[in-house]
Amino acid sequence: MHDPTTRQLARRLLGSGLTLAEVHRQTGVPLSTLGYWRKNPDTGAGSGRSLCPRCHGRELNGRRYSYLLGLYLGDGHIAKTHREGVYRLEIACADSWPGLIDEAAEAVAEVMPGHKVGRRKVTGCTNVGVYSKHLPCLFPQHGPGRKHDRKIELAGWQRKIVDECTEEFVRGLIHSDGCRVINRIRRPSESGDRWYEYPRYNFSNASLDIQRLFTDALDRLGIAWTQMNRRNLSVAKREAVARLDEFVGAKY
Repeated sequence: MHDPTTRQLARRLLGSGLTLAEVHRQTGVPLSTLGYWRKNPDTGAGSGRSLCPRCHGRELNGRRYSYLLGLYLGDGHIAKTHREGVYRLEIACADSWPGLIDEAAEAVAEVMPGHKVGRRKVTGCTNVGVYSKHLPCLFPQHGPGRKHDRKIELAGWQRKIVDECTEEFVRGLIHSDGCRVINRIRRPSESGDRWYEYPRYNFSNASLDIQRLFTDALDRLGIAWTQMNRRNLSVAKREAVARLDEFVGAKY
């Protein structure tokens, strides 16, 4: 993804007659992108179905992408289809949370405008999906095998988006692999047992890399967290829960 200033500069330099290599040296825009812009000078930011934010410089909604990235890292996968060069992204959403299914579909539609967003029913779950040749461009974490069996790290352009839209990223991670629950604790006393209740957030993921992305994001937001065991984390302090409640809240 390229910011508007970089795109405008590159298009102006292309229009001046400079070679692709010269414009690349001055702007850092990939040669393939510059070649596309030269062939399609009237494309603008690019909102067509076939245009990719990484390959063609189409505008990308950072807030919705950050949320969708969180969903993908938690409960999403990308697979090749029988059509050459075409991939399918699917986000698994439990049927217990119909609002989450709708929001996942909205996020996919905003990140992939012009593409048909489908919903595939399986037992107890709805997979929200979309087809595109450019899904690996948008989600470079894609690879063979399960996420916790391979290295997961963000590309530089992804880190910039997540840093700017950290709340949406955390929200996506919790909506996929987390929950807000009421914890009950029994305290014995002379007059009998007394029960105390308080809300907390839990997050569970087998990938230590994804856990680190989650906790790094919480640290940037100043939200205290605790490692419960190898794959489970908790946010239980009153002020930390209240902070998450501002932008996450319970699933619905």
